[in-house]
Amino acid sequence: MARDGAIYVCQSCGAVHGKWSGQCGACGQWNSIVEESRAAPPGALKPAATSRARGVQFETLQSDTPEPPRIVTGVGEFDRVCGGGVVPGSAILLGGDPGVGKSTLLLEVTAKAAMAGASVAYISGEEAVEQIRARAKRMGLASAPVNLASATALREIVGTLKREKFDIVIIDSIQTLWSDAHEAGPGSVTQVRACAGELVRLAKAQGVAVVLVGHVTKDGQIAGPRVVEHMVDAVLSFEGERGYPFRILRAGKNRFGATDEIGVFEMGDAGLREVANPSALFLGDSTERAPGSAVFAGIEGSRPVLVEVQALVAPSAYGTPRRAVVGWDSGRLAMVLAVLEARCGLGFGDRDVYLNVAGGLRINEPAADLAAAAALISSANDMPLPQGCVVFGEISLSGEVRAVGRAEARLREAAKLGFDQALSPPLTAKDKGVRLTAVSRLGEAVERISESRY
Repeated sequence: MARDGAIYVCQSCGAVHGKWSGQCGACGQWNSIVEESRAAPPGALKPAATSRARGVQFETLQSDTPEPPRIVTGVGEFDRVCGGGVVPGSAILLGGDPGVGKSTLLLEVTAKAAMAGASVAYISGEEAVEQIRARAKRMGLASAPVNLASATALREIVGTLKREKFDIVIIDSIQTLWSDAHEAGPGSVTQVRACAGELVRLAKAQGVAVVLVGHVTKDGQIAGPRVVEHMVDAVLSFEGERGYPFRILRAGKNRFGATDEIGVFEMGDAGLREVANPSALFLGDSTERAPGSAVFAGIEGSRPVLVEVQALVAPSAYGTPRRAVVGWDSGRLAMVLAVLEARCGLGFGDRDVYLNVAGGLRINEPAADLAAAAALISSANDMPLPQGCVVFGEISLSGEVRAVGRAEARLREAAKLGFDQALSPPLTAKDKGVRLTAVSRLGEAVERISESRY
């Protein structure tokens, strides 16, 4: 039996149980349930206090109060993802795999913001001050007037931030903080929820922008209760494939800017370098287009990005052909293969199919359907696409090639990088210096690629 005043909380999903068990019934994780003391949530009212509570004052949508100016940190890619700069009084949650460069990115952000005149504080619960100084020296930022501290006690951190006025505060990381109001250990669901809630309230009350670093689980989700993601104003993820120097900062939630915006960085010996033109980075320096290669003109957030889609169709050595995908949705690959077989007469049942998005970028938009199909057709026929050709378009189950949004921006980016042809659905966009080859059915694309008619 559970003793009085104790509850059992799953450290993976936050589900509350009346007694301990080896497996959480909500998320299915094993050995994730930990006993915690039953405590009232922060700000909870006693029943007698509700009668003495003051009423709520309502206001209209109109206001003469101007919005506070954003804090421009000086790291252009970070400011882009945040929506043009950091909003005072906002709370930002940054997640990423261990070693991807979260601390390096935030140290560069705080250092450049401090050199631009902002008052910033970097509080680390994972590293000593000397370790942070060594990293700043390696990055050439040792002279930046950044206030450093190594602390994990929430009461001490909040008390200091209330006494001293800062514009930006970095907390690295939220899983290392602990509140003496709760008996659970640091990193537990109770502690993460309580510490995050207190820091978000501090950000709103003091008008300081707080950036919380969050660890991620093995499946890429930010560790801790999902309620933390609802508390903050923006959730950013810092992604990077092993073996690639590229790092992508992506906004999954942003109350002050566009979602799905990305910032591209390149990791080097001296830290992160901003990549102003990611298209040139993802395309590489190849002067010849090999069979099975197609250049996709995509949109990531507000910026057009060109990326190479590579496909390999080979005879299967076993009874069951393989389907391997890197950087794209495997379900969409299965759909494209089914449409090619059913509507265009191309058979892939006895052949292995491999699809890869070069550079470590992950594509999420349906406009990549035609580029993937073009790469598959090119590989199956051993027929390369023209060197200066980009491809984009959505494929329906009937074999129709549908138009996609922001076609003019895609063509403009292609022309800027020297591409002069585009295989796409029929467009109403004006000529952007790129000759269009319009296909309304996937069968037309198969004929044009197989016969090299563009």
